Amino acid sequence: MSTSRRHFLQSAAIAGLAAAQKVSANDRIRIALIGAGGMGSGDTQYQLSLPGVELVAVCDIYDGRLVRAKEVWGNHLFTTRDYREILARKDVDSVIIATPDHWHSRITIDALDAGKDVYCEKPMVHYVEEGKEVIAAHERSGRIFQVGSQYVSSLVYQKARELLQAGAIGQLNMVEAWLDRNTAIGAWQYSIPPDASPANIDWDRFLGNAPKVPFEPVRLFRWRNYRDYGTGVAGDLFVHLLSGLHYATRSLGPTRVMATGGLRYWKDGRDVPDVMLALLDYPHTQTHPEFTLALRVNFKSGVPEERFGFRFVGSEGVMSTSPAGVTVTTTPPEAEPGYTIGTFPKAVQEQFLDQYHQKYPKTTATADAMRPEKDEKYVPPEDHDAHREHHRAFLNSVRNRKPSIEDGVFGLRAAGPALLSNVAYFEKRICRWDPQTMKAS
Repeated sequence: MSTSRRHFLQSAAIAGLAAAQKVSANDRIRIALIGAGGMGSGDTQYQLSLPGVELVAVCDIYDGRLVRAKEVWGNHLFTTRDYREILARKDVDSVIIATPDHWHSRITIDALDAGKDVYCEKPMVHYVEEGKEVIAAHERSGRIFQVGSQYVSSLVYQKARELLQAGAIGQLNMVEAWLDRNTAIGAWQYSIPPDASPANIDWDRFLGNAPKVPFEPVRLFRWRNYRDYGTGVAGDLFVHLLSGLHYATRSLGPTRVMATGGLRYWKDGRDVPDVMLALLDYPHTQTHPEFTLALRVNFKSGVPEERFGFRFVGSEGVMSTSPAGVTVTTTPPEAEPGYTIGTFPKAVQEQFLDQYHQKYPKTTATADAMRPEKDEKYVPPEDHDAHREHHRAFLNSVRNRKPSIEDGVFGLRAAGPALLSNVAYFEKRICRWDPQTMKAS
């Protein structure tokens, strides 16, 4: 085992040991869940698995999920269809917002204004224009706000950040990122309960500010398939990749966004693409040179399992990331550039070679001069779970009242370019983004 890999493992173990310390009763955090679907239920389970957390209330517009919440977490829970009843409760310290995307900004603002700490699922907003309102609410509230994109809490991206900063691959010039799926559930074909009806679903509350349409359960239980409620591939998956990239590179974001793709396989009534590619240009900053990011998501990828990762391409090597860890591949720099003079006249060839050999004199090869290609691998502990660590980071912020790792500004700088990928795709145009002011054009 290499020294660097051993250090990575030891550091992770020490961090895990410190995080496992017991929490006093006075530090108990009482949470509530708003939106008890798959992601919200998972988020709640993660928070409850950590010390000093108690679930007191759950909100959802489908009564069946409220019944299920009591089956899983106890009959003592307060349940409601109306999230405002959750925010009015004095025994709720913080809320998890895991509703469809079109409700994120409204409930987040109301929760912050009600004095609650907020963990909001990504993307932070449904439309770019909503972002500044969320940031303003966060700032005036003085509460803790964290966006739920767990890559920024992953040891893998922490290591990638460290390696990039140390110049492990030289000057960064391009990044490729992908997240491909090949299953129906991966493509949002979620199950629809057979008892779904207007009697046990608050349809008007689900629609909110979305266009009014007749009751149609598929639009609720597979809401990611529709632009009225979700943000498609870009908001569900591009934003994860952008969050990880921004953390690793310490970037504020791109200045230009282009996108293409289409609906290739899942022609099930959805109005968002199942294949999407985007190119984003990142400007030169104090933390990194200019580079181009290529994003890809494919919902019928021809591989049996979900695959995602990054490939950071630099002047002296390549760094690849995946859930399994980080691999840095370096090659020795060229000793000389070579030449292509075969089409020159003989006299010009001789003149060129004379100048070339003066600049690159021949040397006697020695064993010490040999530099092999090499791979350096950094593997996180087997029990490392970025989701759990992201929730741990949020709860730590709630307890110590220090800013979260992924606040509203970070959240908008990831969501903005992701959502502009949708604009670029649907409007067939190049979008401009100012990462400093977080304004689109």
